[in-house]
Amino acid sequence: MFLAKTPKLLQALLPFYTWCMPASGKELYLTFDDGPIPEVTPWVLDTLRRYHARATFFCVGDNVQKHPEIFQRLLEDGHSVGNHTFHHLNGWQTEHVTYLHNVRRCARLVKSRLFRPPYGRLMPRQREFLQRHYRIVMWDVLSGDYDINISPEQCLRNVTDNAQPGSIILMHDSLKAERNLRYVLPAALEYFAGQGYHFEKLT
Repeated sequence: MFLAKTPKLLQALLPFYTWCMPASGKELYLTFDDGPIPEVTPWVLDTLRRYHARATFFCVGDNVQKHPEIFQRLLEDGHSVGNHTFHHLNGWQTEHVTYLHNVRRCARLVKSRLFRPPYGRLMPRQREFLQRHYRIVMWDVLSGDYDINISPEQCLRNVTDNAQPGSIILMHDSLKAERNLRYVLPAALEYFAGQGYHFEKLT
């Protein structure tokens, strides 16, 4: 069970996270977690290119190390990248020092000040340290593409019904999400392009 739209109350209670961007026009911010992997990420890049869309990829360091050529393509295609820890660690289940060392290990590869914790989970002590060094980016629209119990059509509705100017939309370039993602990404790009939106990267 998940919330497709992050409640405004939660955003207000946790103001040290970036949940969405100021709406200066009809911009949306697509973000992808957990890659890069050869089975999904190149297809995502090809799809984004067709719509002249920019996005932000929160990369798992272990995947960057395994697939440096795909990571390099992310950069060459004009997208931005962020840190998603080296081993996709759950902050609620990981000791403080271990977690921070894992973040730093990823940082040596991705070289970004953007950080998103896997599962959106950080302990207060982890957050207090990380926010001094990173911009911690969450989301206000969750596609739910990773949930094998929802249909691709519901995944698309999660995005189209909830995104608004400035929204940060979370998707995943992962094997678990692949079925839903291959439906929702081109459909969402087509829908929002028809509404006059354009897609920007986080910096």
